[in-house]
Amino acid sequence: MKRESVIQFLKFSIVGLSNTIVSYLVYAALLFIGVNYIVANIVSYFAGVINSFYWNNKFVFDNERSDLSSLISSFSKLLASSAFTGLIINNILLYFWVSVLGISSILGPLLNLFVTYPLNYILSKYWAFK
Repeated sequence: MKRESVIQFLKFSIVGLSNTIVSYLVYAALLFIGVNYIVANIVSYFAGVINSFYWNNKFVFDNERSDLSSLISSFSKLLASSAFTGLIINNILLYFWVSVLGISSILGPLLNLFVTYPLNYILSKYWAFK
């Protein structure tokens, strides 16, 4: 791996950690007030996408294009790519962990990271912010 790619991956990891914290706090707060775990997961997904877009655009992929059409294009691609991992795969896995295997709804989203994190990086790097 080139040095730039390693640095970019480390930056992506930092943003990913902040995104995970934001998403998880929203998810846990919604569970605490009695929201269904799937609904809480969907709402927390959107909080995470907004956080992710801002920091990936500015900090990770150094997207210097700041015109509205470029921002909308990048955000739309991020939303589409992360919808695949963040909504579809994430909710399928969460349902599997919680409803099929009986794993705690608090632990389920953390298990999902092992699948969704690598997919998000690849889709962000090669499509959303390309």
